[in-house]
Amino acid sequence: MDRRSFLKTGIAGLALPAVGLHSAGAAEKESNRVALIGCGWYGKSVLFRHIQVAPIEVVALCDVDRLMLAETADMTAGRQASRKRPRTYADYRELLAKEDVDIVQISTPDHWHALPMIEAVKTGRDVYVEKPIGVDVVEGQAMLAAARKYRRVVQVNTQRRSTPHLVEARDKFIKTGRLGKIAMVEICCYYHMRARQNPPDTDPPEYLDWERWTGPAPMRPYNALVHPRRWRSFMEYGNGIVGDMCVHMLDTVRWMMDLGWPKHVSSSGGIFVDKESKANISDTQTATFAYPEDDLNVVWTHRSWGHPPDKDYPWAAIFYGDKGTLKTSVHRYDFIPRSGGDPEHGDALVELEKYPEDKTEKELEKHVAPAIRQHLVDFRQAIATRGRPVADIEEAHISSASCILANVACDLGRTLQWDAKMGQVVGDDEANRRLARPYRTPWVHPDPANV
Repeated sequence: MDRRSFLKTGIAGLALPAVGLHSAGAAEKESNRVALIGCGWYGKSVLFRHIQVAPIEVVALCDVDRLMLAETADMTAGRQASRKRPRTYADYRELLAKEDVDIVQISTPDHWHALPMIEAVKTGRDVYVEKPIGVDVVEGQAMLAAARKYRRVVQVNTQRRSTPHLVEARDKFIKTGRLGKIAMVEICCYYHMRARQNPPDTDPPEYLDWERWTGPAPMRPYNALVHPRRWRSFMEYGNGIVGDMCVHMLDTVRWMMDLGWPKHVSSSGGIFVDKESKANISDTQTATFAYPEDDLNVVWTHRSWGHPPDKDYPWAAIFYGDKGTLKTSVHRYDFIPRSGGDPEHGDALVELEKYPEDKTEKELEKHVAPAIRQHLVDFRQAIATRGRPVADIEEAHISSASCILANVACDLGRTLQWDAKMGQVVGDDEANRRLARPYRTPWVHPDPANV
């Protein structure tokens, strides 16, 4: 079965065999043995929130950076009830070969999401994976196919869907119709988050396996700009600010308004200001996600230089209705009625007294911690019922792929018409060839028809 035949048949037509070495029954009875693949900043942020909301035992950790791996093992031993130090691995395949893992958290750089996630569900594990789910559209199709084929629960860390003040804003202003007809949503990011330095390439540090870190991505010389955390400034490992930040806000809009796939995607931009940095992602870009059946455009803008138009909403989703405007961000919301009534304001929930360890945890986004906790509670409820979590892999695939299509449209300089049923761009062979990136040998790109 080739990819075209798979897309015509659809995921519902796939056979549903028994899962691999870790049975579905075992996962339903025991959902507390957790492994983390990717021990960086956000991996620890999510893992330690999981420890806060459930009686989990972190049994294993994996990372190709020995120092990061050892630090996370020590921190985890200090946080979990057993005080046991998790086993450590440099190769995720060795970790997944062990039977004592129920849940796998994948918090690697974007180019390393697809392969571990697919292998984890094949071996019967439920998965919590970072956004965007992959670096190309076909990766996402394969991840979705694998989750359905092996009947696994997969929650993606698009945690705006579990952010208390955003849930409140959705229910108070959008679900009730207080905005009236919404025909335009602006989403944006004006953070100065693009790397600006231009250090020389060097040999990788001895504690980092650069070959394995690079994995299926194109091999670049090691550069201190890349690791840790600043790999997002390179298209080889992700999809730039659109793939990193737009995916959150587009997903927020889709969730709040019950939207599916956009019909048309267009984009333009480039490196307009900061031309000296080694970073190769755009510093300026706009994208339009068109929903003609809803008479709606969702318009993204990012600019990693200059001032934001609204200092209170530098990363935001702003809903324009004929009866009012709703501004939303990770920190707050503001509802401004067009005529009559008073403006309404809400702030992000912070739970420092309930979870005092949040006060001192290094680099924790304290305003986001409650959303991660609720997201993990939702994930665990889905595991218990074998249902779909709020940020199910299919929803995240739509948001991730839409952002990837925006970058394809920007590169090609034309609007793309998306056929959601076929999983292809209509009448554009060149765009369709870009739905899957080449993988570096010996890694093999996942095939949605053969996961």
